[in-house]
Amino acid sequence: MQEFSSLDGALLVDKPAGPTSHDVVDVIRRRFGIKKVGHCGTLDPNATGLLIIVLGRGTKLSEKLMSSDKVYEGAIKFGETTNSYDADGELAGSLPVPPLTLDQLNEMAGEFVGDLMQTPPMVSAVKKGGVPLYKLARKGVEVPREPKLIHIYSFHFTAYEEPLGRFRIACTKGTYVRSLAHELGQKVGCGAHLAELRRVSSGKFDVADAAPLDHILDLSAADLEKRVIPFLKLAGGRVS
Repeated sequence: MQEFSSLDGALLVDKPAGPTSHDVVDVIRRRFGIKKVGHCGTLDPNATGLLIIVLGRGTKLSEKLMSSDKVYEGAIKFGETTNSYDADGELAGSLPVPPLTLDQLNEMAGEFVGDLMQTPPMVSAVKKGGVPLYKLARKGVEVPREPKLIHIYSFHFTAYEEPLGRFRIACTKGTYVRSLAHELGQKVGCGAHLAELRRVSSGKFDVADAAPLDHILDLSAADLEKRVIPFLKLAGGRVS
């Protein structure tokens, strides 16, 4: 049987707001001198929460881990639209927010549950002709994008205090929650954008079991090994 090292596996990181997912990969690679490091499912810079980092031969399981369903919590700000559909973008328009109740928001959110064809926003990492869309967007270029099938298992608001609505959503991989926020704003009639986003679970993994990035970077190599989920456990095999 192929031997695996104690660093062949996955690390659950609670990503802070600010760094990109690639930044997290890079800083862990450099801090611990691990040659192969990757992540399973990009989080936008200002998004927080569960980021699964794969190490060594664990990188071979990236696709398997990335395909899992996701759960997010966050906040949508009504009355303002941005070019990126989230708080990172430039203000594109503002309108007064009509009177809204939590029940009304949940009724509209319920219309998104099920199969949806979703078009990626221009400010995204999706590539067109090998070039990420966000690079084209920076130049003011907009190109046609292929819609893709996603599935929303549940989408509901837990609180609303104008102009912020707090929500929880369960969905398939590749879902752009900020696009849903934008579309919901169109339904309401005043526009909206994603103000906050936190990934709380991915497949069987939960952010409650993740460690903050700064905590991980303070670990010794021996303590890091203790936090690594072994390759065989990730692959569904038995770990001796």
